[in-house]
Amino acid sequence: MAITKDELLHNARQNLHIINAEEAENFMGSDATILDVREPSEFDMGHLPDAVHIPRGLLEFMVGNHPALQDPSKHLVVYCKNGGRSTLAADLLQRMGFENIHMLQGGFDNWSGTVHKVEVPSNQYPG
Repeated sequence: MAITKDELLHNARQNLHIINAEEAENFMGSDATILDVREPSEFDMGHLPDAVHIPRGLLEFMVGNHPALQDPSKHLVVYCKNGGRSTLAADLLQRMGFENIHMLQGGFDNWSGTVHKVEVPSNQYPG
């Protein structure tokens, strides 16, 4: 029997370490990788400081090939727009051997909805 999207997300969340924006901010400036799994157009509109961008649809193919995904013991803070794609991405990374995955609860919407810094590439809004 097929499962629904909600069941898939519920099952994926069972073993994830979910953190809030303040906890995610504590990883800034450390050796942790901040991983944005949104689409390129979303990333270009703004992202967490120093985030590495790998769209969810390419993640499986980038493990081991991207510098940010070489060390499975390194801390990874994963986020998307509001938590759906990052739930699946974090679950996938755990199944692929990554040990220190932290998923940002509420994703970019939660981060930007609080008083946290957002980076916007300068070429997106010419002056």
